Amino acid sequence: MSLHALYALFSAQPGRWLNCLALFFAVVGAWLLLATRYRQQAAGGALAFNAQSNAVSVADEATQRLNKFFYQFGYTCLASALLLSWNSTQF
Repeated sequence: MSLHALYALFSAQPGRWLNCLALFFAVVGAWLLLATRYRQQAAGGALAFNAQSNAVSVADEATQRLNKFFYQFGYTCLASALLLSWNSTQF
């Protein structure tokens, strides 16, 4: 498909394409938030198991920073999806 035909397809319905992009961002952000939460709960379960066996284990600072980054990035994706969806209604 030539580039001109692809541009014509996009320019015919820009609202639909923006909405598809918003849906993609929403799915990515939601998946990232759920995966981070699952990972955090699994680590918490491992910590509880280690605490019962008298082993001292503390979640390190790097993991906490990584989880914080993933949460921020996930919420940013959801916010950008909302903004794209709102903007798609203007076309």
